[in-house]
Amino acid sequence: MLMTVIGIYTFYVILKLYVSVMQIGFINEHKRKDALLMMAGEYMKAGNYAVAKEKLSIVSTLIEYVLFIVWIGGGIAWLSDMSMLYSGATGAVFAVIGFILINAVVTLPMDWYSKFVLDEKFGFNRSSYKQYIKDTLITTVLTVIIGSVVVWGVYMIIVSTTLWWLWSFAFIFGVIILINMFFPTIRAMFFDKLTPLEDEELNTEITRLMDATGFVSSGVFVSDASKRDAKLNAYFGGLGKTKRVVLFDTLLEKLSHKELLAVLGHELGHFAHGDIYKNIAMVGGMLFVMFALFGNLPESLYLEMGVSPSPQVLMILFILLMPVISFAIMPVMGIVSRHNEYEADKTGAELGGQEHLVSALKKLVTENKSFPLSHSIYIFFYYTHPPVIERFKELGVDVHAQKAEDEHIVDSLGGIWPTQE
Repeated sequence: MLMTVIGIYTFYVILKLYVSVMQIGFINEHKRKDALLMMAGEYMKAGNYAVAKEKLSIVSTLIEYVLFIVWIGGGIAWLSDMSMLYSGATGAVFAVIGFILINAVVTLPMDWYSKFVLDEKFGFNRSSYKQYIKDTLITTVLTVIIGSVVVWGVYMIIVSTTLWWLWSFAFIFGVIILINMFFPTIRAMFFDKLTPLEDEELNTEITRLMDATGFVSSGVFVSDASKRDAKLNAYFGGLGKTKRVVLFDTLLEKLSHKELLAVLGHELGHFAHGDIYKNIAMVGGMLFVMFALFGNLPESLYLEMGVSPSPQVLMILFILLMPVISFAIMPVMGIVSRHNEYEADKTGAELGGQEHLVSALKKLVTENKSFPLSHSIYIFFYYTHPPVIERFKELGVDVHAQKAEDEHIVDSLGGIWPTQE
């Protein structure tokens, strides 16, 4: 059974590498063709950024595989033996949190490289070393505290019932819902400074949009996200009475009011269609499948690994193999999610105006250096949003006409966009 698990994981890694290689080849080919949605220099830069990120992903996948071999080949047994120094739930917390922290330390250089080398090169990073260290320490402390509570809860369930996998699923699913409810509050407390939106005119327009879709929010806030990077974003966080609209200050800097309202109209479309609850249900379904599988692993696997099926070993195996199951299930979730995005675009176009939504999407693509094309197999496995080209087509927008219009505007202004790579 152990060799079967290793074989499945190896196939998963090979498939991920294949998809990445296909994506790199696709982008390298298309970035040299006629630019779409952005000027030639920005188009090439976006392609280079996408390729660089994918190469980094390949390295991360290989590191992930080495870690898997180390853990499955004896690391779990070592950690399980070490946890015997403590009794009961304390030993389980020690082992599982130790597993998470060791993985985090090993992968930390990749995260640092992504931010301070890759994002720095392409003009995104605005974070200082001090800010990065502070964020990392806070994340670690929160992981240890929340993770310890979750591990303790799962441990108590496992030792209390033979149907531990079913009750553990219910417990973890409940934790995920709670985290979604309080995410904006947690983020505001420890990471971002949120301030109420001061632009009264924009606030009134956003409120009008929310009223039109029945969205009740605890307020519209601006996040000081620019202290970390230059990427544009916004989100509707929380559930129930904790819902709030959060706009990145970078978004306010780059989009006009009408463009911003069209983007928020898209997000409100998700609310109007019940997509938030659909997504929660899909996550619940994925978790149920995972727990059902791990609740029925054969005893032979533990014997071949030289460990007993203790609660800590069960939890570590779950975390270790979860990416494989997620990778297999994500294409199904992606199909549903991409459909939801098309429908939300229609709502955004209705509420904020199609021309403003199209203009906003073009700015988001350019400012975030998002290459507008991807290989079909990459889209199948990874995309929760359709490529922006496909979104434009669904809205009935002629991409080539948009490009011609952009070039005419730039020519009339004497060329305001830089074209250097």
